[in-house]
Amino acid sequence: MLKKYSIFGIVTVLIALLCECRESMQHDSETVKEFKDPEFSMPEIKDPVFPDYKVSIADFGAVNDGRTLNTDAINKAIVTVSEKGGGTIVIPRGIWLTGPIILRSNINIRSEEGALILFSGNKDLYPLIETSFEGYNTVRCISPVYGKDLENIAFTGRGVFDGSGEAWRPVKKDKIPERQWDDLVKSGGVVSDDGELWCPSESYKRGQEISEMNVPRNFTRMEEYAEIKDFLRPVMVSLINCRKVLLDGPTFQNSPAWCLHPLMCEDMIVRNITVRNPWYSQNGDGIDIESCKNTLVYDSNFDVGDDAICIKSGKDADGRRRARPLRATPLTAVK
Repeated sequence: MLKKYSIFGIVTVLIALLCECRESMQHDSETVKEFKDPEFSMPEIKDPVFPDYKVSIADFGAVNDGRTLNTDAINKAIVTVSEKGGGTIVIPRGIWLTGPIILRSNINIRSEEGALILFSGNKDLYPLIETSFEGYNTVRCISPVYGKDLENIAFTGRGVFDGSGEAWRPVKKDKIPERQWDDLVKSGGVVSDDGELWCPSESYKRGQEISEMNVPRNFTRMEEYAEIKDFLRPVMVSLINCRKVLLDGPTFQNSPAWCLHPLMCEDMIVRNITVRNPWYSQNGDGIDIESCKNTLVYDSNFDVGDDAICIKSGKDADGRRRARPLRATPLTAVK
């Protein structure tokens, strides 16, 4: 785990996740082109390849005025391109307000320089789903970017994806200056009984009080989660059980909880990206790579309010039932 506090680190990470000795032996003759003379054997991870078909979200009625909600237009573009066999969806310059983006296989979302994809802070747009957080099987609000059981997906280009994290996150008093704390308290929300934590709402405060490691552990019904929905803030980008994944170029910032969470993914390349969160962002991790296999993270910048890069494999009984460990995770960091 690499921790980032106040300086801007340029982090190059090479992660080899080899599940079986037999598989490792089969790939001994292969090399990783992006790195010279790696200290171990691992298969070459190739970029996903997409058909030439290309559309713009503007073709589906999206409006870049920062006020029009473009959730339906963006997801309609994804469905249309997927049904035609895949291709590239272009997000042009402008401010594109949206709710959750639901990914499909064989889709490359290319955001142009000057494009700001701004996820709405309206929590009614993010339904509760069964997922994983902090290593536990649980229920959270759906992520602003969500993909499960997919293959051949990418985020490319130089755009910015902003999760409107300020609408979701609590703030600890000891993490910010006194004047900023006073302004935050005056803005609304509620303060914990000990006076040390600002919460966005009373619902969030109740969830905080009954949870362990940000997760309610004793709930059995969806109705119970619904009562503290405001507390169940999502990771910004959730990729679950996906293969052949590429993140190359964009900036991901201001996430509700962790920023990037690839879970049980395979053959993933993360390069040339920027991940940034405010220094006081609670649980504002940069990337949490969990139970994944064959992942490269390099030439990327992380400036976040919590752990920059985390390596995980689930937790306690939930992790043991998953039985998907990471194996061999050498890290190289250059500041």
